[in-house]
Amino acid sequence: MANQKTEGALLNKVWNIANVLAAAGVGFTDYITQLTYILFLKMDDEKEELGLGSSIPDGYKWSNLIQLSGTDLVDKYEEILDELSKDEGLIGTIFTKATNKIDRPVMLKKVIDMVSEENWYMMEGDFKGAIYEDILEKNGQDKKSGAGQYFTPRALISAIVDVIDPKITETVADPCCGTGGFLLAAYEHMRKQSKDVEKQKFLKNNALYGADNTSLVVTLASMNLYLHDIGVNKSPIAYKDSLVESTDDMYRVVMTNPPFGTRPQGSVEVSANRPEFIKTSDNQVNFLQHIMSIVKTGGRVGVVLPDSVLTDAGSTAKVREKLMKDYNLHTILRLPTGIFYANGVKTNVLFFEKGEPTKDIWVYDYRTGIKHTMATKPMTREHLQEFVDCYCSGHLQDRKQTYSEENPNGRWRKFTEEEVKSSDTLDFKWIDLEEKDERTITEVLDDMQEESDGIAAAVMKLKELLGGIGL
Repeated sequence: MANQKTEGALLNKVWNIANVLAAAGVGFTDYITQLTYILFLKMDDEKEELGLGSSIPDGYKWSNLIQLSGTDLVDKYEEILDELSKDEGLIGTIFTKATNKIDRPVMLKKVIDMVSEENWYMMEGDFKGAIYEDILEKNGQDKKSGAGQYFTPRALISAIVDVIDPKITETVADPCCGTGGFLLAAYEHMRKQSKDVEKQKFLKNNALYGADNTSLVVTLASMNLYLHDIGVNKSPIAYKDSLVESTDDMYRVVMTNPPFGTRPQGSVEVSANRPEFIKTSDNQVNFLQHIMSIVKTGGRVGVVLPDSVLTDAGSTAKVREKLMKDYNLHTILRLPTGIFYANGVKTNVLFFEKGEPTKDIWVYDYRTGIKHTMATKPMTREHLQEFVDCYCSGHLQDRKQTYSEENPNGRWRKFTEEEVKSSDTLDFKWIDLEEKDERTITEVLDDMQEESDGIAAAVMKLKELLGGIGL
């Protein structure tokens, strides 16, 4: 490896600059976005120095930026961002709607100087990729920015990928990919399966597909994969709204954690563009319908969804009925609260295959009696190992319940076709454990503060929406 510095040392430099910028009013998410743009310019320059050519047009390169200072530096940087955002290839994806958020020349210079001290292009992909992943995880913890909504716990992603078990010859999609966690985990899982050159080439350039409708997230996801040497010519990430831009592309595997709630005000009405969908205003239900439409027959899906998808009546129940009729919803993983950056969200992972109707449903209850917090007791991959073992990936016929009359609190239980049909919902509960609140006083106060902040933000948003309307 060209650079012998430790991952920790590089991360410390990143955090130190972040703290300086935060004091100057530049938030962590804005900093990471600008760091991404600057890092790409530097890596392109290193690539050109090695005789491997440049992807960036003359006049808009690292060499045009590095010698400048003061307002000249800011002006040139903004000119570069504007020009590169117009590109239709990988560059255009990484610089999607790129704008400068560091308008003080001295602060911008600090970031550029920090990046210039390292040789990034020749770092091993695993090393520089790990650094960037750590940065994204810290960004997900930034409650002020709301970036946590784009971040799915890596322990959960790892468990889902392990049981879905994507193969190196298969295509994998995430239609609301956030920073690319599912795609990257799938890549790491698949690349170890074969050393065949053609299979590896397919994996890096054609196997993965992601989309997101937030420009910031598209930038972060594209760079995340690029730093792992994925999609180095054309990014597998697209800037699009998956719910309104229909596609004929189909995939063997879909793994995702879609946004919950209703669509933002001013968004295009989903039913206007997707008349085949059962009409609903719920994001999660529309995403479920979209996922059902893009998975190939025989394909496999793992999707994180809130309890409401399993319990609500009306249009949600109709979508659920269609899912059960045309897809084999064979497994549900009930998740605890406290594993996402949004408090109190009750979620499940639904695992299904396209082509056969649902009969038996196996449920693993990792919720009842389980307590996790992001700060003091985060969920780890080890916490989900029993579920992965019980799942019997690739040999579902060998599944055995841990639930029984002798062990009524066993977490792994099969509900027969008759039991499924006789139930109005798919919210299966059976474990009888006394629920204890094991949070410390500090954790309770933190949760109360977060809920209070959420209410205050909602009130402010409502006031904005009602601005000018006489009450």
